[in-house]
Amino acid sequence: MDVEKARQDRLEKLRNMSDQVRIGGKGTARRKKKVVHKNAVVDDKKLQGTLKKLNLNTIPTIEEVNMYKADGTMIHFKNPKVQASPQANVFAVSGQAENKALSDLFPSMLNQLESAKLRLCKMNGE
Repeated sequence: MDVEKARQDRLEKLRNMSDQVRIGGKGTARRKKKVVHKNAVVDDKKLQGTLKKLNLNTIPTIEEVNMYKADGTMIHFKNPKVQASPQANVFAVSGQAENKALSDLFPSMLNQLESAKLRLCKMNGE
């Protein structure tokens, strides 16, 4: 009988302890773990750390970068930070990006092409 009474006492102790830990009703015996969402800052720091491991060199004086997509639009970066590692064939472009239609940038592209044409003419002596 002493063994049975000792078991009952231990069982009662365990029930009391589990009641103190319980947050919800009878169906929730375990505590819920609070989920913490990652933000973009953490991801950006991880990316910068990985880029640093690749020994990327910053390329200065790049005013804009355009990436053309198959659907006829483009991703336009104005004053981006461009890093490169030719040995690893890696180029990283970071900055504020905008999605634009190709027709939005034709006037500025024509001005650039005309100035390049003038420079070529001067170099050739025409």
